[in-house]
Amino acid sequence: MKANRTTVLCVLAGTAIGGMGFHSAVLAQEKTLREQLVGTWSLVSNENLSPSGERRQLFGANPQGMVIYGANGRYIQLQIGDRPKFKGATRLDGTAEENKAVVRATAGHFGTWSVNEADKTLTVHQEGNVFPNDDGSVQTRSITLAGDELAARNPSPSSGGSAVVVWRRVK
Repeated sequence: MKANRTTVLCVLAGTAIGGMGFHSAVLAQEKTLREQLVGTWSLVSNENLSPSGERRQLFGANPQGMVIYGANGRYIQLQIGDRPKFKGATRLDGTAEENKAVVRATAGHFGTWSVNEADKTLTVHQEGNVFPNDDGSVQTRSITLAGDELAARNPSPSSGGSAVVVWRRVK
């Protein structure tokens, strides 16, 4: 009888410990959308839909970029496409054509961010932007998060039209 009682106690203890592990795993998966966004994300694609309906890859086929959403509610985002090298020695020596090409292939801004959990939207309060007309603007994007991939739909990018930007979590 003693062996049976010990066996039963071991099975119960194992079940309880295993159950706690399962409970912990479930709790880890129940992070808020905001908690899931915190971190560093690398740019996968940025597809712009012009006001006339034309699909455009404004940053080229292999865009580069990063967005960092800090737990403190601050963010910074930079996207860069193909740009010509300047003939001059410094960035201040760019010709009008070189500067125009850089502006067309670059987007960046920083500020604060917040999430509406119910609507699955991300709102950015742009304190500064390489496009000065967006300084101080507030933009809301609908977002979809699937594992390590984040898609943000921007209804009013500085390029006009609308955009879908896809990011992958940096590990």
